[in-house]
Amino acid sequence: MHMHVLAGAVVLACFANATLGAQSAPPRQRAAEPVILTRDQAVAQALAHNPQLEAARQQVSQARARVTQARALPDPELAASMEDQTRVLRPGDAGSKNLGVGLTIPFPTRTYLRGKVAGSDVSASEWSYMQARQTVAAETVQGYDALLVSLRHGRNLAEASQLAEQFLEKTQARFNAGTVAGIDVVKARVEVARARNDIIANERDVANARAALNRLLGRVLGATLEPVDSLDVPDPPPPLEVLEQRALAQRPEVQGLASERKGASAATSLASQFWLPDVSIGVSKDVAKGVDAPWTTELGFGIPLFFWQHRNGEVAESQHHELELLAVSRDLGAQVSQEVRAAHAAAATALRQVVWIRDELLPAAREAHRIATTSYGLGGSSALEVLDAQRTLLEAEGQYTDALGAANDARAQLRLAIGAPLSPDSLSSQDDHDNQ
Repeated sequence: MHMHVLAGAVVLACFANATLGAQSAPPRQRAAEPVILTRDQAVAQALAHNPQLEAARQQVSQARARVTQARALPDPELAASMEDQTRVLRPGDAGSKNLGVGLTIPFPTRTYLRGKVAGSDVSASEWSYMQARQTVAAETVQGYDALLVSLRHGRNLAEASQLAEQFLEKTQARFNAGTVAGIDVVKARVEVARARNDIIANERDVANARAALNRLLGRVLGATLEPVDSLDVPDPPPPLEVLEQRALAQRPEVQGLASERKGASAATSLASQFWLPDVSIGVSKDVAKGVDAPWTTELGFGIPLFFWQHRNGEVAESQHHELELLAVSRDLGAQVSQEVRAAHAAAATALRQVVWIRDELLPAAREAHRIATTSYGLGGSSALEVLDAQRTLLEAEGQYTDALGAANDARAQLRLAIGAPLSPDSLSSQDDHDNQ
């Protein structure tokens, strides 16, 4: 009876293991599937998992811990002395013992100002973290668009390869009919080989762009990733004056420097209170054998007798640090304005280029290729004319793809220059609000 029960348990265990194995297989299969992300999802994942942002978050936590240290009270001090010992390090033979405890009480305003200085460091660290988030978001958008550019180049090259193979078929047919020379067939085959080599090189570019984006997202470099969004022509940027005012008001660097200036002002007030003494209080008692010894209370504080040393030392240093930050603030304002102007000009120029290529260059290149191909089929054009028109069309497609990527990258740089929110579409929505 026991053997039957044991055999049944073994069978059930094997069945359970097989069932669990079958259930665990789908997750492994899903793990191999590519991750499909929109541009917004890529930014959200980068903000959540990018190692640089994790390091910045830890720096903010360190600054908050320094606030606790700045506001902390000094630990009390315990002291004991053994007197009249018959031998060294024999406390039991001591004729008398002295026990005491001491505590230093800092002046209240000093503790408050120390906490205020440390609090300004926390605010500055938080603004630095915000700047890092915006930088990572802009880099992620640019990395996402770089992958889209590489994939679009791949599609253009695949189309060029197909056109080259079609041209080879036509050339081979005309050669068989005796209407073209054999050198035209060789040229057509060389063009097919060139197209295939370009496709191979593009595969490397796609792999590098995907690895760079995975690094920003905090993923394994070789992990599979497929973008969903496409490269579109961006909207025109808002007026320069509007963006410049927004940048001077909301750039994290500007806000962080303002916090540093508040902390420097508090540090100057703290240094100027050198004449406010910290009070030291101590209590001790002599413990002697057979003697009822009295208690002793000690009270002490420092006297800033050499006050000019403090004025010319820490006070002067703090005051000059305030003047330094004031000069840095003026320079930062000019730098922010310059960056906004440069980013605005780059975005406007890139937009004009992509529109011109889309509306002027591409239609002309396509029409020239159509005419050359049709004429060649009718026996009018030469092989060189067709190949030249085909290469011109491929170059125009490549220029349009690069121009789209440059226009979207310039848009991301403009968002970064004005300190806009992190969503890729936030600037467009803010533009609509400004135009209203």
